[in-house]
Amino acid sequence: MRVLLIEDEDRLAQQVQRGLSGAGFSVDITSTGTDGLWAALEHPFEVIVCDIMLPGLNGYEVVRRLREQDVWTPILMLTAKDGEHDQADALDLGADDYLTKPFSLVVLVARLKALIRRSAPEQRADLTAGDLQLDPVANRVFRGEVEIAVTPREFELLEFLLRRQGQAVSKREILDTVWEAPYTGDPNVVEVYVGYLRKKIDTPFGRHSIVTLRGVGYRLDADVG
Repeated sequence: MRVLLIEDEDRLAQQVQRGLSGAGFSVDITSTGTDGLWAALEHPFEVIVCDIMLPGLNGYEVVRRLREQDVWTPILMLTAKDGEHDQADALDLGADDYLTKPFSLVVLVARLKALIRRSAPEQRADLTAGDLQLDPVANRVFRGEVEIAVTPREFELLEFLLRRQGQAVSKREILDTVWEAPYTGDPNVVEVYVGYLRKKIDTPFGRHSIVTLRGVGYRLDADVG
């Protein structure tokens, strides 16, 4: 899933890129409205994230010109806190959704997935590892034919691990993607939620799919008995 991020705050842009990459998105960044408009016209994206206050062309103008040229890629606008007029103007010009700063990466990921689903409802992207299956559209998890009940946070964690299947991921990567970034709480919360998942997707089925890598983090493998 390819995302265009038009954002001139470099620190925020890098945080969002890391978070979305960890969730399985491929992220292109432009820092001006002019460059963002060109990228959106020249390359295919599943969704666009666009700030309002940008050098060159502002976000409103980017949206207006894209819609004028029949580019209907879903657009999520980043707006100022409590900027009700900003939000209304963005939607009037053709944006599909908005998010106020500061925002949670978990919420951003969920909003982008929703926009992509609405624009291409026939496409599914089930994630599997052996007989473990996660349906990001219906928010359901199965081990074989058995459906497993998980909390929203457990679902986001499992989805992150499945999208990085076979790869070592650190606690920091997990925190920056599944929890709000920058996360300032106790990093051991990751161990707690990994434990919750193991008790649901592994232990009852005699599996050990989530592997602890000491000093590194975790890795999800398929069909580890």
